[in-house]
Amino acid sequence: MARSHRTPRRQFAVIGAGMAGLACARTLQRAGHAVQVFEAAPEPGGRVATHLSPFGSFDTGAQYFTVRDARFARALETVPGLCKPWSANAIRVLDAHGRVTEAPLPARESHWVAAPGMDQLPARWAQPLAGACQLEMKTRVMRIEPDALDPGQWQLRTESGDARHVYGGFDAVLLALPAPQAANLLNTSALAPKGLRKLAGVEMAPCWTLMLAFPNAMQPGLVTLGPQWNAARSTHHRVAWLARESSKPGRTPTERWTVQASAEWSREHLLDDPARIEAKMRKAFTEVTGIHAEPAFTAVRRWRHARTLKPLGHTHLWDARARLGACGDWCIGHRVEDAFLSGLELALAVA
Repeated sequence: MARSHRTPRRQFAVIGAGMAGLACARTLQRAGHAVQVFEAAPEPGGRVATHLSPFGSFDTGAQYFTVRDARFARALETVPGLCKPWSANAIRVLDAHGRVTEAPLPARESHWVAAPGMDQLPARWAQPLAGACQLEMKTRVMRIEPDALDPGQWQLRTESGDARHVYGGFDAVLLALPAPQAANLLNTSALAPKGLRKLAGVEMAPCWTLMLAFPNAMQPGLVTLGPQWNAARSTHHRVAWLARESSKPGRTPTERWTVQASAEWSREHLLDDPARIEAKMRKAFTEVTGIHAEPAFTAVRRWRHARTLKPLGHTHLWDARARLGACGDWCIGHRVEDAFLSGLELALAVA
């Protein structure tokens, strides 16, 4: 989008480089505004994340995405060939014992993945920001406050390792964080704009993710290990989702599984020791799949804010008087596309 000559160029701070933050920042950048993105993690993408192991990759957060909005489809056209349809369209539904409870129905829509890992989509979309030195990674924003030189603008106090910095001169600050984190940052900053108080009504659940690799399963004549399906939703009290990572396009063939725990179980065991989580989830994995083989690699990852249970109900929040806004998948759902649309809509509202 070209910036109109009538629109003054403004300086925006975007906190968070997940899908919502990247969509917001890219839209503002293309409109001709100055943008600075701050991300606490070492890589962009948020829950669109991939873990690398000696035996291949695991998509530890978002397992796939759908494309329902034409604007999201056009954005994906900027990275031709990167995203591919996944053959696991016929996702099974399992009972607590791992039995298929209903026959797979014809897919109503395609399920897409980025190759060779889901993290490649946000990585590619972040490149223009990184190339323009507008992306600060491993930088956590600790406080938002009026600019010391111009109280009509905002400044951010940040931490990066042991270093502390202050970035100022922002006309607006846009929070692309999970709703609880955005609310906490506003409270820490002693900011409670009326328009952003609605954050308190959003409810999100955590998720523990287990990764398993079985390289010994690659034997002549053995096509797959365990069940013949590649992805399933489970009603087991510990397990909500299972996916054979090696079935996704662009992945290495080593037998690998990603297992995501249910929201209820993850919440109950949020602060448990990772070793204990791994043991309990491995037991559940065996109960659901019937795979008793010993994996050569296991790991767990905890997402504190993974699934939206009660969304905001609007695509974004924007307080024009305070010049503060918020976006994220939690505004309208929990899908990758929801995050993209939220960030896009916020940028269009403020640009």
